[in-house]
Amino acid sequence: MSGYPRIFRNALFALAFAGCLLGLNTHVAKGQNGRGHTVFGDFKVDESQATGTGARIYQVILYNVVGNLIDRQSVTNNGRYRFFDVPDGEYAIAVESEGAEVTRIQLRFSYPETDVRRDISLEWKSDPTKTRNGPPATVAPMPTYQRSTVNQESFDKAEKAAAAKQHAEAAKLLTAIVDADPKDYEAWIELGNAYFNLGKLKDAEKVYLRAIDEKPSLVLPFLSLGKIRMADKNYEGSVDAFSQALKLQPTNAEADYFLGEAYLQLKKGSKAVGYLYEALRLEPIKMAEAHLRLAALYNGAGLKDKAAAEYEAFLKKKPDYPDRKKLEQYIAANKTKKDSMIEVPR
Repeated sequence: MSGYPRIFRNALFALAFAGCLLGLNTHVAKGQNGRGHTVFGDFKVDESQATGTGARIYQVILYNVVGNLIDRQSVTNNGRYRFFDVPDGEYAIAVESEGAEVTRIQLRFSYPETDVRRDISLEWKSDPTKTRNGPPATVAPMPTYQRSTVNQESFDKAEKAAAAKQHAEAAKLLTAIVDADPKDYEAWIELGNAYFNLGKLKDAEKVYLRAIDEKPSLVLPFLSLGKIRMADKNYEGSVDAFSQALKLQPTNAEADYFLGEAYLQLKKGSKAVGYLYEALRLEPIKMAEAHLRLAALYNGAGLKDKAAAEYEAFLKKKPDYPDRKKLEQYIAANKTKKDSMIEVPR
């Protein structure tokens, strides 16, 4: 780290992609066998300022307290790392990009302490210290909001409350934080998460909008706002939110997927198709369900051969899909020999 011009800090939040539920960055999970620990987390990188094309591979490395390498994993953007059966002790998780370490996270746990989930959010930034032949951008952890000691303690308590599904308590703590410091955009975002879990969609929408006012360059509150509006069936409003997210980060596969879904709900399938295919291009495995949405669209339009092709593409990526037999029956009934030559647009 001595060769880096800036001090790196670990991000305090990340977006959880599951049923429109937005989770906190750190929570506890029970160990698999009651002995070894499982260390895991989502891995996200804002690559909007990165140079070059193609998928980037990052290395997530687990070291012990004396610096010996325990395990390493290759991870792509929006992936997940996971280390199994880690003994008690002190550790560090390091992230490398293009052979250089960009951040290091210190961890310590012991039995019967629960295992720790630690999400990591990074971003590419222009590097003002670059040489003529050096890279124009470097990757670094997303900046975090610097709050007072009292507010940070309350924020940590709110995280624990949310992890325990005590959403009313989390909302109370987070409300006190933003009352004391209205510019704390992270607290506004987490307050929106709490309101969402409490079913208070209008309140959640208001605080996400406030987070956007405080940090208009951040993608996360726009995605959160769009999902809240989807849950509230405000599809026109969700189109606006997801479109804004894509303006900030054109390579965000989640924004593409949900924008396509919003257009489908508005019966604007011709607009939805491009965004769904783009989501698949960016994240072919994670966004595999886009194939199902495209298949439903084609089936409704009477293009059953194209629907069969989408179902087939989906099953190649998700072979353990519970309703696999139903999809295979549809494919067998509607796929022709000519269809086997059809490739999914990229």
